[in-house]
Order: sequence, then C-alpha cells, then structure tokens
Amino acid sequence: EELYLSVLLTWGMHDVCASFQYGDYDPNVHKRGFLAQEELLPKRVINLYQMTPEMWEERITAWYAEHRGRARDEAEMEYLKIAQDLEMYGVNYFAIRNKKGTELLLGVDALGLHIYDPDNRLTPKISFPWNEIRNISYSDKEFTIKPLDKKIDVFKFNSSKLRVNKLILQLCIGNHDLFMRRRKADSLEVQQMKAQAREEKARKQMERQRLAREKQMREEAERTRDELERRLMQLKEEATMANEALMRSEETADLLAEKAQITEEEAKLLAQKAAEAEQEMQRIKATAIRTEEEKRLMEQKVLEAEMLALKMAEESERRAKEADQLKQDLQEARESERRAKQKLLEIT
Repeated sequence: EELYLSVLLTWGMHDVCASFQYGDYDPNVHKRGFLAQEELLPKRVINLYQMTPEMWEERITAWYAEHRGRARDEAEMEYLKIAQDLEMYGVNYFAIRNKKGTELLLGVDALGLHIYDPDNRLTPKISFPWNEIRNISYSDKEFTIKPLDKKIDVFKFNSSKLRVNKLILQLCIGNHDLFMRRRKADSLEVQQMKAQAREEKARKQMERQRLAREKQMREEAERTRDELERRLMQLKEEATMANEALMRSEETADLLAEKAQITEEEAKLLAQKAAEAEQEMQRIKATAIRTEEEKRLMEQKVLEAEMLALKMAEESERRAKEADQLKQDLQEARESERRAKQKLLEIT
C-alpha cells in the first residue's frame, strides 16, 4: 500500500511473487481459490476497476501460468528488478519543516536526497544527488545540506525529534558509501565472485533446460500412452460391435433360409392343388349331363372349380415370388455376414 504501482506492474509483481512463493505453476495443484487468502492488490488499484477478487485472481493466475517453468531464484530476481524500477522503491520518508515552517517530506535513497510535497511522493520538488552534495550535518533538530555548487543555496530544515536527525544522518552516510562504492571498479575478488555467479547461473539454466526437456518428454509419453489406451478401448468396442453384428447376421440368414424353404414348399403344394382342381374341372365337363337341374348344378360346380383353380394359381404365383424375394434377402444377409466377418478379422 505504501508504494505506488501501476496496474500492470502490480499484476507482474504478483505473477513473479506466485512463482517464488508457490513454485512452478501446476494446474493440478494451483486450482481456483489458491490465492484467496492472499492480499492480491492494493485497495487503491482495486477501487479503480469494477472487478471482483475472483476476476483479479483469474487474471493473475493466467499470467502465472504463462511463465510456467520459471525457477524460484529467477522469480526472485525478476521481482527485485520490477521493484527497483518503482519511483518510490528504496525511499525512506521523513516529515520535516523548512525555515518558513512549511511541512515537507525528506526522501533518502540510493541516488541522493529529495524534498517532496506531502501530497506527492512521486515527483520531488528539489533533488540533491550524492555526487553534488558537499556536506551534510545537523545541530539539535536543525539539519543542513550543503551542495558542491556554491551558487546553490544551502538547504536547512527541522525535524520533530533529535533521534530522527540521527537516523537521517545514518541513512545518508550508508547510502553515500554505497553510491561511491558502485562508482569504483570492481576488485579482483568481486570480479571472481561475479564470474562464479555467472557460471553458476549458466549451470542452473542448463539444468533447468534439461529438466524441462525431460518433463516435456515424459508428458509426451504419457499423452501417447493415453492415446494408445483410448485407441485400444475403441478397437475393443468396435470388435464387440462387429461380433454382435456377425451374430445377428447369422441368425437372420438362418431364419431367412428356413422361411424360404417353407415358402417354396407351400408354393409347390399350391401348384399341385391347382393342377388337381384343373383336372377335376375337366372331369366334370366330360361327365354327361342328363337334366337341366344337373346342368345348372354342374355349371355352378364348374364355375367354383374355375374360381378355385384361378385362386390357387394366383396364390402359387405369389408364393413363388415371395420365395424368390426370400432367396434374394438370404443372399444379401449372407453378404452382410461375410462383410462382418471381414471387418472382425481386420480389427483383431
């Protein structure tokens, strides 16, 4: 809350913070809600946007997932790099008053001393870089900054307590020493330490790359195994379905063959009965007719015999056609059975 961060920097810092706090992103471990107990963003940033904590968590988690494979030490270094770029990073603020009694803020950091308006801690009103300061001193509650350039006025201010001036002076001495040390060339010992650090960093990078390759190969092997298992299950299901289809085809072929045989026998029987009816009609016609009554009865019998013969002939023809159709259906069923057997052989 004390540092001013833009929204993008806030997301980035939480992204790298998650990397070194929770390790590498793993969707099986870092599920929804794993950041619920974390203070994700400053209230100032949250109030700028109409987004729920769940939406912020989802956005930060997406950034976290994009940097999968990042090591903890890399995440820590990235976090520090982002933090160092912040305007308020490393600045210690103290409430002071100038000679006129105006309330101001004194900022002490690695670059120098800065005077701020209390309502604006980002942009200093006056800055005194360390390499432009000749002397810093205090007497009781009054603090004095003397620039190297004598044309620039000496800046004096008062703090509320004597111990605050002591703390300010200690911070000034420490930051000034570090500033001067950074301007000097590295000693042989420091150069060796930096070289060792670079070698160690390169070694860790190679190790991470090796682990990443192994992890990728393992994941690919697992995906291949899962795909083969899925394909095997699919082939088993297809084999079962083909076997069931084959059994149905065999049953259908047997039923059609039996029905075709019965229909063919019925057609033969009907043809025989039609022939017998025709013979009976011819016999009746040949019989001598002596009386009119007998003639009428005989004509009726002849008509009935003709109708029966016609009906028998039609039924015989229908049965014959049905038998032919059944034979065709039987042939198709056997062809389906052959295809089913062929498919079953291909699967197995």
